[in-house]
Amino acid sequence: MLKGRQSLIRLIGKRRRFLPNRHNFISSFPTTPQNCSSLCKKDDSEFKDLVEKSQGSGSMESVNCPVCGAQLPGQDNGLINSHLDECLARGKKRKLSQRTFLQFNFLTPKVKFHSIQPDDIGNQVIITDPAKVIVCDTIHNSNMSDDFEESDNNQNDSSIDSVALQSDRLASCTDSPIVDDSINNKSHSLPLPLENVMPNYVMEKTVEDFDITKVFLQTFIVGRKFSTVEELDPGAMIRLSRDPENVKDPNAVKVLYADCADDNVLGYLPRELAQYLSPLIEMFNLSFQGYITFIPKDSRAIVPIQIVCKDELSCDEKYRDNVQVFNSLWQHALRVVELAKTSPLGMTRYQHNLVLLIQDVLKSNPHLFPIGEKSFLEAFDSLSDDSQRLFARLYTRKGPWFRMSNISYPEISDCNQAIKGLSETGYICFFSLRDDDLEEVLNVLNIDELREALRMLNKAAVCTRLHVAPPMVLPTLKIFASHSNINKFKHGTRKQETIDLLLSSCNYGSRSRLASFILSKTGACVRISALAESLIWRAERLFFLNGEQDVSSFLLVDLGIVKYPSYNCILSEQIFPNRSDLLAYEEAIEIAQIMDESLDDSNFELVLKCIEISDSRLSISVEKSRSLAGGSAVTFLSCFSVSWVYSKVVLLGVSFFEREKRYDDAINLLKRLLHNFLSDGRRGYWTWRLSVDLEHLGCLDESLRFAEDGLHDPWVRAGSRVSLQKRVLRLGRPPRRWKIPSYSKSVNRKIPEVHVQGRPLNSKPGMKSIFYGEDGEQCGVEQLALQYYAGEGGGWRGVHTESGIWLTIFGILMWDIFFADVLNVFCTKFQTAPLDLEFDSFYEARKSLIESLLDKIQDGMAEEILITSWELHAGTACRGVHWEKHTLSELREAVTCIGGHCLASICRHLAQGYRSWSSGMPDLLLWRLHDNYRGEAKLVEVKGPRDRLSEQQHAWLLVLMHCDFNVELDIKAGELIFSAEKLLTQQSRLKMPRSVVF
Repeated sequence: MLKGRQSLIRLIGKRRRFLPNRHNFISSFPTTPQNCSSLCKKDDSEFKDLVEKSQGSGSMESVNCPVCGAQLPGQDNGLINSHLDECLARGKKRKLSQRTFLQFNFLTPKVKFHSIQPDDIGNQVIITDPAKVIVCDTIHNSNMSDDFEESDNNQNDSSIDSVALQSDRLASCTDSPIVDDSINNKSHSLPLPLENVMPNYVMEKTVEDFDITKVFLQTFIVGRKFSTVEELDPGAMIRLSRDPENVKDPNAVKVLYADCADDNVLGYLPRELAQYLSPLIEMFNLSFQGYITFIPKDSRAIVPIQIVCKDELSCDEKYRDNVQVFNSLWQHALRVVELAKTSPLGMTRYQHNLVLLIQDVLKSNPHLFPIGEKSFLEAFDSLSDDSQRLFARLYTRKGPWFRMSNISYPEISDCNQAIKGLSETGYICFFSLRDDDLEEVLNVLNIDELREALRMLNKAAVCTRLHVAPPMVLPTLKIFASHSNINKFKHGTRKQETIDLLLSSCNYGSRSRLASFILSKTGACVRISALAESLIWRAERLFFLNGEQDVSSFLLVDLGIVKYPSYNCILSEQIFPNRSDLLAYEEAIEIAQIMDESLDDSNFELVLKCIEISDSRLSISVEKSRSLAGGSAVTFLSCFSVSWVYSKVVLLGVSFFEREKRYDDAINLLKRLLHNFLSDGRRGYWTWRLSVDLEHLGCLDESLRFAEDGLHDPWVRAGSRVSLQKRVLRLGRPPRRWKIPSYSKSVNRKIPEVHVQGRPLNSKPGMKSIFYGEDGEQCGVEQLALQYYAGEGGGWRGVHTESGIWLTIFGILMWDIFFADVLNVFCTKFQTAPLDLEFDSFYEARKSLIESLLDKIQDGMAEEILITSWELHAGTACRGVHWEKHTLSELREAVTCIGGHCLASICRHLAQGYRSWSSGMPDLLLWRLHDNYRGEAKLVEVKGPRDRLSEQQHAWLLVLMHCDFNVELDIKAGELIFSAEKLLTQQSRLKMPRSVVF
């Protein structure tokens, strides 16, 4: 992947389906500031036109199919009859089979929950109200996990261990299926209010201290469409029964009438609750009964019930052996029930979350939306619940087009009315015969329907030619027909290739025929309107301030997968001061997305155009920002500027030109980047690439000059500085330079070497080497090194982590400093680090706090600080901290053996330049403890036979040597492979904290 591509992808985030300025960018690009903010001139009259256009698309006279409910043109009898025949032949209503993020299950990180204790008041368990922190600006939420797993709905819960693991899995969203891929319930769970914390449920006694038969659980019957009983009786007695044969959910729990057989299913328990009650029923032989509390008007709606365990807990041997499993399952069941109580009646979580997002953005950024756009977004709140839910569902789908006949969700009572409401307000539009819609709507067809369309077009084309051709050429045309495009289609052809073939076979006259064919197969199709997509995307961007998070992030909060840290948002200025800045930023993101898409499609002509546009606009935006800011702009907020986005596109352009060996073009871009950004941490990399590209062109003197100038630049740091130093030493040999630089000795410092032999199983270039370890199992070179050092290498303990363990230690030690009250660094409710973490202002704004903490670390208090911070914040998301990868005991031993002096120095480097120093640490961190609290640490960089140290790794080695680490180079050598290891050791006699005992 090109250098800078991954960074650009993160900046773009989820690709937009509709880019309002794509056509203007592709046809011609503007170079004036007026054109750069062309969207600013769009007034409310244009907005009204878009809304009227969206509304008009659904205003035609139509009829509804009696089988599937699809809306069809009322005047087209042929289309109606054809569609009705297909529906009757199909026999049943089809559903969307595509699964969304809202339907996934997630495996939670190992986050500890507060234990639940019963309060024995009137023999009832009283769960205390969850503590709430009202955020004027205090945030305490759950964070997006970097590594979560989808549930495959096929877990094996037959063993105690698997049940224990399942007890740690939080509920999936309320829409997860029980016996079908489509959603089959509408249970209501907590839509976490933005101003509240995730509730902690505290029970004051153990489960043995109270009677579980007195605990009433209020829940729901879901999945009524699978019930064999059509009408329910209010107050009727019910019982629960396990359904282990359920192919979609092995934890499914059926709800039955108390006096009926198991085949008279009323419905199911919500998946969230069933995953905890099912192992309780099976492992501890508990049975539950209850009654129906209320019958809703809608026969498909969820049915409220109340259940209670009718068996007293038997403290037999089986229970005593699994008491922790029982407590965990019971506590989680109570938590799910309590969360469901706080959900607004008649509103599902994802719907409520989208409403909250829109309201919060309009409240926080009223100056960024004109009256027309405000009215449009405010109209969403006035839509019916069904319309809001349907829009939220379709917005998170891939789309962009959806068959109305396939749209069906159990929580939406009337999809046709929901579509009508959305169409009237302009939130969705219907398929029309515009050319730009034709290709997109073809994706709605399956491969057999595409095949049929291709045959239809070829047949129509041949018939037309035969009709108008002279008799003498008819044999030739028949031969041509036998070699038409349909014969190019082969089984196994990809769908996109089929669509391309279909479009190439479709001329102007046959487009209307193809559109009619599509409508005959799909019925009416709908999509999110361009206006709605643009405004909701804008709202998401303003709410999260990045492209990696969207409305789906609320789901992680609702599921309680992780917690967000608590912090105060203290704002003195807006991220986007005015609407023109926001629209210019959106245009820059569009250019970045077009650039990324063009690279995927190998459309190099469009890639060059994007580079040219970005380069031109970059200079203009930089000059404009300099004139307006007068040098007083907050540095870390510049990452939300137009120039920041264009600089990433230009840097990707540099990589593109270098790959194409167009070094002149790459040099020109690099020079303009260095000219435009005088105070930027990226200047080191730009200077290094400029020097390298000049050498490619044979301009050695100029290459040397730029490298030497770069070493005088205070923004050139870490690995970039080392690489420039090496270039100066290599290019500056006599006769170009006679004086040896002062850093020569440090850069060329020889590291002692140690050789160890190893034998790989494979030696293919580009593939990771696999070895047989000392235990006979296959492993990687890092695991082999760990085994060596644990055995004959000296009894070392350690981890393969590279920079991971260092960033974890840094984040835990610096927790209070990370989330201290600093102006403008916390602007959203979903941050895991301050906005200025990767900028110099992080250290400058907190210098006294940081130096005070570093003094304590140097005095040997790091372990005590680590323990305190771990106990307070374990499981809470923080940039760089990986709670699940390292145990507290490992971190305690590591900081003890590293020593206060070195640890403080490493933390200082990270605090002063997190972006520069957060990568490049050696592969292995090893440590061992001796008597009298004598600690020893070693850092090992593992290399293959043709590998060498990167400049960033070399820079870290120099820093660690400066911290008085003893360094040696250990080379693993063998007949087939060898690896180089840079070893850093230090012995330290530390004073242990009084509370710490090994």
